[in-house]
Formats: sequence, structure tokens, C-alpha cells
Amino acid sequence: MSWKIKIAVLTILFWSCKEHRASDTLASYGDYVIEANELMALIEHPNIKILDFRKNNLYNKGHIAKAINISRDDIEDGSYPYSGVMARKSQIEELFSKLGINSDDTVIVYDDSGMCEASRLWWILQNYNFKNIKLLNGGFLSWVDINGETSTENPVIKPTNFKFPANSLMNYYISKEELLEVQKSNVIIIDTRTLDEYSGKHQKHGASKAGRIPNSIHVDWADNIYFNGDKRLKPIEEIRKNYDKLDLKNTDFIILYCHSGVRSAHTTFVLTQLLGFKNVKNYDGSWVEWSYHNDLPVDIDML
Repeated sequence: MSWKIKIAVLTILFWSCKEHRASDTLASYGDYVIEANELMALIEHPNIKILDFRKNNLYNKGHIAKAINISRDDIEDGSYPYSGVMARKSQIEELFSKLGINSDDTVIVYDDSGMCEASRLWWILQNYNFKNIKLLNGGFLSWVDINGETSTENPVIKPTNFKFPANSLMNYYISKEELLEVQKSNVIIIDTRTLDEYSGKHQKHGASKAGRIPNSIHVDWADNIYFNGDKRLKPIEEIRKNYDKLDLKNTDFIILYCHSGVRSAHTTFVLTQLLGFKNVKNYDGSWVEWSYHNDLPVDIDML
């Protein structure tokens, strides 16, 4: 992030915290979350690029002014026989170049699904060592709520030559092969899907079979947001209670998965950035990949 944007953010934080100390602000959610009023103060900065991660038809009906629409397909590697695998580094570089994003820009991403889609992009960029990203708490509706400027026009894009830093961190990533290596060791596996998916009662489209990875524990990702409300993050202490029952230590080796690594990317963000866990990995292929391979073990409840 450029020093000018950092100064602008710190200034906004000071006044935001001064006026709203009883509420959750960017300061309480860490460096990667931005509130709508904070975005409004920064939106004209030339190094701010805004990505709309909603369905294209919703984007066309109205979006944050200057936002560019992207889809999940844009950040997936389509070479696999199943969907959901993280896009290659070169693929994201090509995408960002086409979107007019520079390597020193700050990317603001929003969705309408409780930061779920946005968190998947955050997770990918973290693995490729790009830190200049912020997630809009409350998504598009939070922008509408403060009467932020919206548009139905596509912004004019000037292509760039976006490049990630040379060293990829892959610090929140784990593959199927790596998961198999550590599965029987002292590792905690958390399934972040719905209870019906976890039990095997519901087989979501894209999975080859119903069930779960053996020895996994269920904690629904949606418990961390007001899922049936404005889809904002819950207060951190309330989020923490969702995991207190697991008696976790912040150094425990935790592996997360869901259907295709999207909801579990959200929980990766929650555990690492909000709750301070140090050793968290998101299984990229998740259940879609695991269920595809008939030689891998599966647990399912007797329904």
C-alpha cells in the first residue's frame, strides 16, 4: 500500500474510532477490513481499485461507482476435471493487468455474500504475497446504506502490467497431497459447510458424492456473520465463542475446508486475522476435489 493511502486510512481510523468506539470499526477487524464510510473517503484516490464480486446481472443493475465486475471463474484454474481450484499466479497477473490494476494499487473487493467471495480473493492474493487488499464489511448493501455513489456504467480500463512479488508465500494453502500426509498427525480439520453437507444429508452440485473428510469437526462459516441479516461480521468476541468449544490453542495446526475452498477461505480470514491463530491452512480443492477421488476415505452419518 502506498504511504499516501496509509496516511489517509490512519486519519479516517482516528476519527472513526473517536466517534464510534462502541461499534466495530476497521481497527477492531484488522488491516484487511474496510467500512463503507472509510471507502467513501478514499474512493477518489488514483491507487484505489474496486472489484465487484457479485453476479453480472446484479452488477449491471447498479454497483459502486468505478467498480469492475469479476466472477469466481476469473480466479479459478479451469484445467482440472472439477471446479474450484485456485488460479495460477500467472493467471491472476494476466487478469489484474486486464483490469487495469497496478502492483502498488490497493484493491477493495466487495460482494453480497458476507465477504465470502471477497475472502477467497484475499486468500489467493495472500498466497501470492500481495497484501494490498481490503474487504468491504457488509458488501454492496453497506455502501447503499450510506448513500454511496452507484453507477450502471462500466468504467474505462487502461491495461497495466501487474506482477506479484517474486516470492510466493503460500502461507494459508494446503493441497490434497499435503493434507493426506498430515491427516493422521496432531492436526485439527474443520468443515465449514452447512450441517446438512457435513452429515451427508445434502450433496451440493459439483461434488461427486456426499459426506465429509474423516475426523473433521463442524463449524459453519456463516456463524461468523449476520447471515440472515445485513451479512456484516459479528463482533469479534461473539465470533470467538464459535471456536471456544473446540478448546483450540492459537498455535494448533488447523486445516479448513468447505465445498470448493470459498467458505473456508472466509474462516481462514476469521481465524488468522480476527482471532490470531498462527497455523491455519485452507484446503484448496476441498470437498469437490476430495469426493472426486474414489480412493480417499469418506465419513457419512447414517441418515
